[in-house]
Amino acid sequence: MSTRIDRLVTSGTFSLDGGTWDVENNVWIIGDDAECVIIDPAHDPAAVAAAVAGRTVTAILLTHGHDDHIRAVGEVRTLVNAPVYLNRDDWMLWERVFPGTEPDHAIADGDTFDVAGARLVALHTPGHSPGSVCFVLERQGAGVDGAGVENTVFSGDTLFQGGPGATGRSFSDFPTIIDSIRNRVLPLPADTVVRTGHGDPTTIGEEAPHLEEWIARGH
Repeated sequence: MSTRIDRLVTSGTFSLDGGTWDVENNVWIIGDDAECVIIDPAHDPAAVAAAVAGRTVTAILLTHGHDDHIRAVGEVRTLVNAPVYLNRDDWMLWERVFPGTEPDHAIADGDTFDVAGARLVALHTPGHSPGSVCFVLERQGAGVDGAGVENTVFSGDTLFQGGPGATGRSFSDFPTIIDSIRNRVLPLPADTVVRTGHGDPTTIGEEAPHLEEWIARGH
C-alpha cells in the first residue's frame, strides 16, 4: 500500500496576548490505508476523525503549542485513541489550554516516528514558539498520491510561503526563528516540499533565496 499525505483544512480562531483572530489551519495525515499519523489536528475533531477513516492512528504530532493547533487535540485523542506528542518547551502553552494535564510524550530533536513505510524525523526549530518542531518525511518506495517520491517537511508555523512565522507575540523571537530556518530548514534539498501550518505549500528552493530579504524587513 502506498504512503500518502492527506491535507484537511479546518477553520477556527487563534488567541494570544488578549487578541483573537480567525484562522484556517492545515491538518496533515500521513500513512496508508491501514495506519497513519496526524500532524496538528486543529479546530474540528469530527472532520479529523472522518479523514482518518477508521485507520489506526499511531501518533498525534504537534508542531507547537499555540491554541489553534492544540485546542481540538483533547477530543481528537479520544476519538482516534492515539498518544499526543509535543516538545516540552511548549508544555506551558498546553497548560493554558488544558490546565492540570500534560501531553502523553515530549518530542526531542532527532526523534523519529515510523508509519506505513515512512519515517518522520523531528527538527527542533524554536522561534515562533520555544518548542516549535518541523517534521522531515523520509519515505521508502511508495509515492504520494501517485505522484512519486518527494522530499517533504512539515513546517508548522516556522516557515511559510513568503517567509518565517510570526514572532511579534509572547514566547516568540525573530532572531531565533531566523537561526532555525537558516540552520535547520533551508539546508534541506531544494526540491523539498514545505507543507505549512497555514496556507499553501512551497519549496525550499523557492524560499531559500529570500532569507536576507526577511532579515532586512524584520519579520
